[in-house]
Amino acid sequence: MSLEQYRGQCLEKLQWALGLLEIQADAGRLEPVAELIVQTMTGPWRYFHTPDHIFEVGGTDDPIEVLAALFHDIVYVQVDRGIHFNLAVYLTPYIEQDDERLRIREASDLPADDEGLALILDLFNFAPGQVLSPFGGQNELLSAMVAVKVMRPWLSLRLLAQVVACIEATIPFRRVNDQGLTSSEALCARLRTASQRFRLGLGEPEILEAVIRSVRLANRDVGGFGDTSACFLDNTWSLLPETNPHFKNPHSYTAREYRTSLQKTAGFLESLVPSIIFRRFHGEPDEATYNALVARADHNLAVGRLYLWTKLVTMALLEAISHRLGPDVPLTLLLGQLPTAGAPSGRLADLLPPPSRPRSPEGAVEDEVFDLLDKGRSRESTYDLRNSPMSVFLVHAIGFDGIRRELPRAQAFFAGTLAAEAYLKDGPQAAIDILVQGIAELFVRRKQAVTCAGCT
Repeated sequence: MSLEQYRGQCLEKLQWALGLLEIQADAGRLEPVAELIVQTMTGPWRYFHTPDHIFEVGGTDDPIEVLAALFHDIVYVQVDRGIHFNLAVYLTPYIEQDDERLRIREASDLPADDEGLALILDLFNFAPGQVLSPFGGQNELLSAMVAVKVMRPWLSLRLLAQVVACIEATIPFRRVNDQGLTSSEALCARLRTASQRFRLGLGEPEILEAVIRSVRLANRDVGGFGDTSACFLDNTWSLLPETNPHFKNPHSYTAREYRTSLQKTAGFLESLVPSIIFRRFHGEPDEATYNALVARADHNLAVGRLYLWTKLVTMALLEAISHRLGPDVPLTLLLGQLPTAGAPSGRLADLLPPPSRPRSPEGAVEDEVFDLLDKGRSRESTYDLRNSPMSVFLVHAIGFDGIRRELPRAQAFFAGTLAAEAYLKDGPQAAIDILVQGIAELFVRRKQAVTCAGCT
């Protein structure tokens, strides 16, 4: 979709939502709002957190959810490598930088009588002077601040409170608090207090509905965990380049850079438990739907972990071999260019022999992982192959049990406690020999391509 199409769709959603809320809004005044949202969400590092994502998260039924979704990711400090210049005017009155961290200004430095800010801080349970955590609500808080400042000409404090509640709910992966409350229950209690403090006039049914609405939006925000494993991994691969800038040039990132990106993702998946991914509050979603989402997330986490472990063990072998050439060797030097770039001297995957004893996956998870490695994820990516022929080769060579056995040694190599040659010496020798021979053949072909350039 083009930028113009994104702006048009964003404007339509703003007009639709305000229309349902019976708020008069001139299109000419809303156009700069749509431009602000789209311009930020199409920044150079946005691969997953894009206009398509916010349109999907907002759904098509509820105006508050649609408005909250349009703003919920407008600030993403880690992805944008800072705060978009056009958003600074909304945030600098509230936020200051302290070394590498952001903090809320002290109460004495904050604008006096700013009810919008006070409402946000109450609903997020944040305080003046608080240092913000990138993984503890920083982006959601800043996004809520932008939403309130931008939409204040149209929305009452009563409506803004409901929008902010939805944005707060998108802080993901939270466990019960010290009082034994889920994040939704705690938000509900804070919304009750805020309604009284700011005289919002929200009755108990409206407060409950506001939190139920926030649960719907939050569950759509992490909906990939409840999708098919192929779509789940597509989302994972879309997230990788947002926080790994070396993927911007797919022909120059090194074996180590690729591996460290996979390591971070594997570590994240290993830290998650399915019960904290999706929310349930006052029957939303119903029990059967919620249990199905949790079960699907559990399965996807198992698939994602084994998929990444397999790729990590594969990368351990390739990275260890690359040390014979130098400390930071581009991965394409070992594997050949990506198909989109052309590979006149061939690719390593094309030089591997067929498996002498093909391994059969055991169980649903192994079967699904092998299918994903062999046939590929649902979508192509600009920086990586859709499928994983090197990992398929290794699974045929040592099986998934062998992958699991090799993983601790691979991790020791990554940590620097096991030298590259020591790692290779005690590794799966038959597979290593084939990889070394294949890489050597690639270099021979490159030499022939160079020396025969222009040959007829």
